[in-house]
Amino acid sequence: MTAPARHCARKKEFIRHCLARKPSSHTISENRTMCFTRVFLPALVVCAALTVPAQTIQVNKDNRTIAITTTDEATAPADTTEVSIGFVVYGTDADSTYAEASKVSNAVLSNVRATGATDKQIRSTGQNLQPLGDEDKLRFGKGLRFSLAQTWRVAVHAADAASLLQVAISAGANQSGDIQWSLEKRDVLQAEAAGKALEHARAIAERMADGLHGKLGTLIYASNQAPSRFPAGLVLNTEAASVATVLRKTAPLAIVPDKVTESATVYAVFALE
Repeated sequence: MTAPARHCARKKEFIRHCLARKPSSHTISENRTMCFTRVFLPALVVCAALTVPAQTIQVNKDNRTIAITTTDEATAPADTTEVSIGFVVYGTDADSTYAEASKVSNAVLSNVRATGATDKQIRSTGQNLQPLGDEDKLRFGKGLRFSLAQTWRVAVHAADAASLLQVAISAGANQSGDIQWSLEKRDVLQAEAAGKALEHARAIAERMADGLHGKLGTLIYASNQAPSRFPAGLVLNTEAASVATVLRKTAPLAIVPDKVTESATVYAVFALE
């Protein structure tokens, strides 16, 4: 019997001795508490330590592998987009401000729908009527006391973003232009990035195998992780009253779709022959 095992046995015997004693009634609770406090917990820890097997990593000639972690990217032009359409109007009181906003709101949405956008492509993102603070000295000096702002996001094909902005701004959407580019089949781009990362991992593993004077075998295991990306947008402020009139006589803005990039991190394990 090993020394730790003999120590554990002695502790257990002492516990049984504490339980078997018959002290007077006024000391039994105190004595048993002392026995358990001083002996039981240490004995439990020692015994538990004897039963937990050690975790080891086996490295031998029968377990020959090469593990590689690589990251790669794939890029493609955006084919879909969400365009922010919005406006803000000012008035001398809440009622007149709301009335003016109602006219602009319906005119903007009518123009957007005229492009062929359906209700499934349009979603409201905010509308807010609020009093102006006296820190807005320019408008406050003109007698304006309220503002009402409203915004929508409209999903369209990337090629239609400029024309959508054109018709919306011409109807009074003077706070428009945030564009978020995306790709309709983003999973295809993710798969391409993962494939490139796996090829990269294999190339590195082959060089390592050559350095070990061995031959790279088959792929045993692979996993990949594709992080989320949030595309940046641009903002066009067209609050000037003359802009809507000018737009009716000019071509849409020259907007070029952004590139969409997906990355994938691959962990690959290859056999080493």
